[in-house]
Amino acid sequence: MKAVISGSFDPITRGHVDIITRAVRLFDVVVVGVAVNSAKNGIFSMDERVAFVRDAVAHVPGVEVAPVEGLLVDFCTAQGAEAIVRGLRFGGDFDYELQMAHVNKAMSGIETVLLPAGREFGTISSTIIRSAASNGGDVSDFVPPAVAAALKERFGG
Repeated sequence: MKAVISGSFDPITRGHVDIITRAVRLFDVVVVGVAVNSAKNGIFSMDERVAFVRDAVAHVPGVEVAPVEGLLVDFCTAQGAEAIVRGLRFGGDFDYELQMAHVNKAMSGIETVLLPAGREFGTISSTIIRSAASNGGDVSDFVPPAVAAALKERFGG
């Protein structure tokens, strides 16, 4: 069985890697779809984000990485995925993801599996990482090494 985990991954965090690693235990193949979120001000290009994700999950067998263009359900269909996996950090995530799960199911028949964030990753978000890094904070405990280095180069510190 194949599943898709999508997100902007701008940047990918250790929390994302945790969800991906746990999802691959549930599915034969997990495709990480790197998407554009027009509601967010990104800092890395699509090519950079795809490369960071590939690097971060290179040690995890059964994971593929691809850019997403258009609707997630169309990407899932093109990938032959039978499920979408989404990580949850807190209640607000659940409210949003439940709405999306219903819409995605209605549009495509694809089921959504919600995985709670690991205890140590529940407060990490790409938004917080971008904010901390842009203000000179050391985020190396929260992101893969290549991302930490790129953030340091981008923002100094």
